[in-house]
Order: sequence, then structure tokens, then C-alpha cells
Amino acid sequence: MSSPKAPPVTLRPLTDDEFGDWVRRSAESFAAGMGPARDLDPATALETAYREVGKLVPDGRHTENHLIWMACHEGKPVGSLWISTQKPIPFIFGIEVDEDQRGKGFGRSIMLAGEEECRRRGYEHLSLNVFGNNSTAIALYDSLGYVVTSQQMRKAL
Repeated sequence: MSSPKAPPVTLRPLTDDEFGDWVRRSAESFAAGMGPARDLDPATALETAYREVGKLVPDGRHTENHLIWMACHEGKPVGSLWISTQKPIPFIFGIEVDEDQRGKGFGRSIMLAGEEECRRRGYEHLSLNVFGNNSTAIALYDSLGYVVTSQQMRKAL
């Protein structure tokens, strides 16, 4: 599924060879958002991110109820998508667009492809979390019709 501004992508399962790089990128991306949100220094944020990703996918790409895909455009990888189906409403744990492919509409394409895959599997909703400092992602999710269902706030004292 695509739109005029979103180049088409296909989702395919990650290979064993791709999994290590995917873990690294996922942990780095999670640390970049989670570190400031939890007031962690970059090294602690990265260590925490690796630990949390490892807990979520203890059996690697074969972890039950976790869909980990490579997003490809014209056969070439442009990003990835990670969705957990452990709960009644699937949850996006990670969407990543390769750095050299950002700003081309692939984030939208990947989200739309993930939505379509969840629909195909019989789900009626899809959830995600976004850190408050990620205005680009928030704008994308808003434009796709995602709505805030809870909000965490903090005040510096």
C-alpha cells in the first residue's frame, strides 16, 4: 500500500546475517530517544537499550510473536520494521529508515506496509510509542491518523 508521496516498499523477514546489524541499529535508535527521555547519559542509554532489546527478542529473529522485517524498495533495503503481536493489539517496537534514505517518504511507506500486514493477519488496530522529542515521527504518525491514547509528562525541578 502506498501513496503518491510514498515510494512502494515490500516487507520481508530479516535474515540471520542481517539480524546483528538490525540489533545494533535498533538499540542505537532506541537509546537516542530513550536516553533524553529518561535523563540518561549516552553510554548508559545504549547499554540499557541493548539489554531491553535482548529481553524482547531472546530467540533472535525467531522470537515468537515478533515480526521483524526488512523494508525494501526495488529489491534494495531501505529500512526495517519490528512489530510485536504478543498482545491483542499489535505494537510497533521499531521503525527505522536507513540514514541515506530519509526524507524520501520511506517512513510513510514502511508504516503503511506494516498496517496492511497487520490488517491481513486480522488485526483491527496498531499501537506504538513515540518519544516526545521526536517531532518528525510524531508528524508522520499524526498524518497517518494515529491518536494519543496516553501521555507521560515530566517537569524539571
